[in-house]
Formats: sequence, C-alpha cells, structure tokens
Amino acid sequence: MSDPESVPSAFVDLACRLTEVSRPILRRYYRKKLDIIDKADESPVTKADRECEAALREAIVAAFPEHGIIGEEFGAERADAEYVWVLDPLDGTRSFITGRPLFGTLIALTRAGAPILGVIDMPILGDLFLGVAGRPSTLNGEPIRARPCAGLADAYFSTISPLMFKGEHIARFERLSGQAKSTTFGGDCYQYAMVATGFIDLVVERGLGIYDYLALVPVIEGAGGFITDWRGQALTMKSEGAVIAAGDRRILDQTVATLGA
Repeated sequence: MSDPESVPSAFVDLACRLTEVSRPILRRYYRKKLDIIDKADESPVTKADRECEAALREAIVAAFPEHGIIGEEFGAERADAEYVWVLDPLDGTRSFITGRPLFGTLIALTRAGAPILGVIDMPILGDLFLGVAGRPSTLNGEPIRARPCAGLADAYFSTISPLMFKGEHIARFERLSGQAKSTTFGGDCYQYAMVATGFIDLVVERGLGIYDYLALVPVIEGAGGFITDWRGQALTMKSEGAVIAAGDRRILDQTVATLGA
C-alpha cells in the first residue's frame, strides 16, 4: 500500500462530503416510480443515476478542478490527470428500481491509474465504508477487519448472480460453489463491504467496469483483505473486470487455482 501521506486529508474529506451530496438525491427517488432507460448493455438507468453523478461531478470540479473524473453515466473528463475520481453514482440499479435497499454509491480516487481511496456508501442503510491507502478501513468511523478463513470448505461465498457465469465460466462457478461452505446471491457492492467487515469470505464476479471495482480496493485492503483479478494480479484502471475479493490470503490463492483449473 501507499504511504498515508500520499493521500492528502483534503481528498479524504472531499470523498466523505460527496456522500452528503449523493445520499439526499438517492433517498428522494428511492421507492418512487421512475422512468427506466435501457442502456446498450441492457442495464437500467434512472433519473436518480444521472442527477446523482452530475451533482458529484460538480462538487469535485469545485474542489479540485485539475482532477480528472470518470463516471458510469457521463464518461471521462481529464482522464490523463495525475488524480482521477471514478464514480458509480448508483451501484445496484436493479435493486434500486425494485425497492431493495442494497444499492450504494461507489467513489474512488486513483493516482496514476491505481486506487488510493475508496468509498462504499449505502444511503438507505446509513453505512459509509471508507478505505484510504496506508490506513485501516472504517465503517461509520469505526475500524473494520476481514476474518481469517483457512479454506474454501469453510468459506461463505457470494456473487451477484449465477447468470454472470456463462459459457466456459459455468464450470468455474460450479467448482467454486461446490467447494464453498455456502453460496449466496445478490448485494452488488454491499457484498464486498461484507468481506471487509468479516461476514462474507469470498466474492467472485466478472464483467465489471472500473467504476464497479476501483472503490472496493482500498476498503478491502485496508481491512486486511485481498482483492485482485482472476489471476491474482492487482486491480487498476487497465484490469479486465474479473474480480476476486477474499478476506484471507489462503482463500484468494485457492480461488485463483480453482478458477484456473
């Protein structure tokens, strides 16, 4: 991890203030009837997504106009800057539009393409998970910790849906699920937060965008956990979006081996 001095307190303060921007917007639209737009990748977009991201961008530009911004809804600005914020204003849109509270806002800050600060904010639950490189991760200001787990046979495994694993990946999912103690589905970013708090041991997914995974990295690593691609390599702007999050290094190593088998 980076030295904590590499993440100025002003950046951390802004990340936390951004949740004060996003929460009221998402709460205002939660469990309201909204027009749903289907994007090219078939994921639904609502007015809440767009309004939230626009407000987050405005707040970042006001504070640090030289920083870059990449968002799921409105694309990239100054993407070649040293510091780039990566935003997913509403991770778990399907949960949101079906009235379920397990959606969140993901806010990452990268330096030279690597994540150095991450926020997982759950606006309905009131939970703010904060990860800063070189510091312990927190939940609402209190330190959190992933739990030890010796092997897949003892692991609680989660993924958003078995439908994420298609074609050649079906066998990989079946191997993992068959070895794990328990398999559960759903939760979007919240399942990764539960790795950081020691309630879930393993999350494996594929097809994620940078706005889906970069914010997760500092939170999980700052809690003593591990998050990599399927080959066990560090996640950056250039990763392909196949992700493993594990609370214990032993689980990570076994999962990499299982996926590659």
